[in-house]
Amino acid sequence: MWVYDKETAKKLAEKRKQWEETTVKKVIEKHPERKEKFETFSGIEIKRLFLPTDVDELDYEKDLGFPGEYPFTRGVQPTMYRGRFWTMRQYAGFGTAEESNKRYKYLLSQGQTGLSVAFDLPTQMGYDSDHPMARGEVGRVGVAIDTLADMETLFDGIPLDKVSTSMTINATAAILLCMYIAVGEKQGVPSEKLRGTIQNDVLKEYIARGTYIFPPEPSLKIITDIFAFCKDRVPKWNPISISGYHIREAGSTAVQEVAFTLADGIAYVEAAIRAGLDVDEFAPRLSFFFNAHNNFIEEIAKFRAARRMWAKIMKERFNAKKPASMRLRFHTQTAGCTLTAQQPENNIVRVALQALSAVLGGTQSLHTNAYDEALALPTELSARIALRTQQIIAYESGVPDFIDPMAGSFAVEYMTNEIEKRAWKYLNWIEEKGGVLKCIEEGLIQKEIQDAAYAYQLAIDKKEQIVVGVNEFVIEEEEVEREILKIDFEVERKQIEKLQKVKSERDSKAVESALKKLEEVAVAGGNVVYPIYDAVKVYATLGEISDVLRKVYGEYKEKIVI
Repeated sequence: MWVYDKETAKKLAEKRKQWEETTVKKVIEKHPERKEKFETFSGIEIKRLFLPTDVDELDYEKDLGFPGEYPFTRGVQPTMYRGRFWTMRQYAGFGTAEESNKRYKYLLSQGQTGLSVAFDLPTQMGYDSDHPMARGEVGRVGVAIDTLADMETLFDGIPLDKVSTSMTINATAAILLCMYIAVGEKQGVPSEKLRGTIQNDVLKEYIARGTYIFPPEPSLKIITDIFAFCKDRVPKWNPISISGYHIREAGSTAVQEVAFTLADGIAYVEAAIRAGLDVDEFAPRLSFFFNAHNNFIEEIAKFRAARRMWAKIMKERFNAKKPASMRLRFHTQTAGCTLTAQQPENNIVRVALQALSAVLGGTQSLHTNAYDEALALPTELSARIALRTQQIIAYESGVPDFIDPMAGSFAVEYMTNEIEKRAWKYLNWIEEKGGVLKCIEEGLIQKEIQDAAYAYQLAIDKKEQIVVGVNEFVIEEEEVEREILKIDFEVERKQIEKLQKVKSERDSKAVESALKKLEEVAVAGGNVVYPIYDAVKVYATLGEISDVLRKVYGEYKEKIVI
């Protein structure tokens, strides 16, 4: 008991029962409740009224503590947004590096405080733009990056010592990081001053997204190589963003998002320790990435539960000593899977509520989706509205003046506890099944997510879950000519021409030598990031570097889950 003594709590529980049998019963006889049972999609019951007895196991100092102190339930910084706002980091990238560079400069001019780079599928999969597998995909869902020349153009006129940059890249993360460092070097910015994050979370690719190249074991090897490299060369860089976002987008519940994300985090820490790294040397730079979905209260509780769980995992399981090693720092993106093509302006409201839940949950950086993303990539107008949503929360709502203002709510604390309890059950289940890699190989985690996604869609189909404008409050929408961002197919031709020009002008012998050295290091089991860095500096392509690693490590073939 942390608010009331047991005797008082007992009396309150008796009064609740009396209230339900008298006051509530009379009202329900005339006006029945909307549902027989209220619960979140994670299956957590939403009681009619929450009392201290619903959180009577909560110990304030042990379970909540103070902001900036273990177990960090109330936030990772002592003053949170009273010191500075979260980083407003809008995800953007399309077409050529030139086009994306213009969008970045526009967003920065509108008050964005950090960059977030979207790469096209060939770049994510380790193919150059002239590869047959890249045909029709160059620059479509992100910017095309083939060589260091593209990266130089992408950040032309953007001082890398003044901004932090997040790059959503996984299997080829080491290559893009090395290109970024090389651009900084050309700008005169030493790697020690570079700030940012590479997503680099390949386990969730096997689970939910699919942009993997190599099998799990060599993929983990590359990731721990990046940890070691960043510790020595780029100390302010976050070498991984352990991502629950895509797990949620694939259809998981909030509980599954927390559990499977933290399970991946455990696997990365274990791999790094096996590679000889000290936990307190790399753990402070680990970061996370979560989804802000529709259930407002559950989402706030989810962020708080994840923070508390990670602090316990790092302290109790991995014997971390530094408080910084126990802090779960995270980026949030509003839920793309909740955006609708029907009545797309409704998405502005959805995004605002989701963004507010992330702020109330204590996020360190935030991307707000544009309202037209169910139709196409964002236009400048829709991207600006998305950014303004964050700025209105920051500067007008007053919410950032309060540190963890939802703490102490019986409902929020109950939900936080329930999410934690249920997430621990999943973590124990994963351990019993042989760990994350085993569960991925057997398709067990994928099956859990698929079942949850099916149940959610079924609820929509049956109208048990209302989606405004889709299965209720539907209107006849006229065919209107909307301004959407269209990628010219000329982008592919121009990108291939640029790539061929770079190949014709570079020192071919230096490239051949660098790639040979990379292969030797990979075969010998050494740290591959150093030879990758040497290779990108002589303009070896992303595809050439990836092909060397494919040759050494092989390619992953997904197991079909039924």
